[in-house]
Amino acid sequence: MSDYNEQMIEQFRASGGNPTEGMQLLLLHHTGAKSGTERVTPLVYQRLDGDRVAIFASKAGAPTNPDWFHNVRANPETTIEIGSDTKRVRARVADEAERAEIWERQKQAMPQFAGYEESSQGRTIPVLVLEPLG
Repeated sequence: MSDYNEQMIEQFRASGGNPTEGMQLLLLHHTGAKSGTERVTPLVYQRLDGDRVAIFASKAGAPTNPDWFHNVRANPETTIEIGSDTKRVRARVADEAERAEIWERQKQAMPQFAGYEESSQGRTIPVLVLEPLG
């Protein structure tokens, strides 16, 4: 894990889930698709209806998807931390119409996401919807 991610996770937990003003972050727990290693990744999220949230496999506009995306696709039942709450969720890739709506809202809320889209070399950045289990 990068030093930046380690610092973000420490700040997240020390602040009760509010490490930065104005940015909604969650901690995504995921299991390596090949290694089986448990990992934690801080990610920006968007609240949807009810307890559902969306996350973005932007990788800051890189031309490839982030490793956590492959892990969650292989193991979609996982855990997230939002604020001081830990929740079990099931992840699914948003369908095209749902993705378009969520993605547009994200670009409005955080304009750097439009830049990620431009620099991704034609990659459609996946949007995952996390739905609560139980």
